[in-house]
Amino acid sequence: MENQQQKQGFSWIRGKAIGAGSFGTVSLAVNRADGSLFAVKSAEMGNSGEIAALENERQILESLDCPQVIRCLGGDDTAAEPSKPAMKNVFLEYMPGGSLADLMAKLGGKLDESLVRIYTRGILLGLEFLHKSGIVHCDIKGKNILVGCESVKLADFGAAKRVGAKSMAGGVKGTPLWMAPEAVRQEEQGAASDIWSLGCTVIEMLTGKAPWGEAVSGSSPMVAMYKIACSNEIPELPSFVSSAGRDFLAKCLCRDPCSRASAEELLRHPFV
Repeated sequence: MENQQQKQGFSWIRGKAIGAGSFGTVSLAVNRADGSLFAVKSAEMGNSGEIAALENERQILESLDCPQVIRCLGGDDTAAEPSKPAMKNVFLEYMPGGSLADLMAKLGGKLDESLVRIYTRGILLGLEFLHKSGIVHCDIKGKNILVGCESVKLADFGAAKRVGAKSMAGGVKGTPLWMAPEAVRQEEQGAASDIWSLGCTVIEMLTGKAPWGEAVSGSSPMVAMYKIACSNEIPELPSFVSSAGRDFLAKCLCRDPCSRASAEELLRHPFV
């Protein structure tokens, strides 16, 4: 580890990069006072877009307290060094289990339905809390769900927004193949948009592949986005999924956002 940093008496050491969010890079860090580990998400001071997104993420996370949402532990700024730019940092709870996407890779590429049910319930508990708090995540997918000892946790709030608020950077927010049709059309991204993305994430967990895989295989990104935005189709459901799973996905993947079930309703579904 290298790059010792100190701010107002809090001394920490930045380690190696462990990931990248929708904005900024994420590194492992250690508190010099007690040896505890945490993650630090950083953006260069000269990048106004990333700084605004990082500040938005910190503000949202500091307003939330939920076992299924990653905790924000504070933040600081680090001064420029001869070979390194000045950085804005946000301190986050460290999850050594990595993401659901990482877990899938370690377990052969996909997850058994019994595990998918457990993780889906955890995601729903986080989404229910967010939506009741007036927050939309805007980028639910396997890479943004972290695995803990007791529960999964929603992470990477770089694209998140408050209901009714304009997007930080404007335009489309999220990862296209997981995005709801109305989000791709740059209409309002509300709680229902997160539910569509949850359905896509369930397909991802069951198959180990991105949603829409075969339907857009070999297509350009624009062709894929047009299909999501303007067709009457939904992602293909795995043939092996249980009847409960198929019904659950049908309630998530209604093209009309007003017809989708809420997180609260889905928590009562027999699939979870």
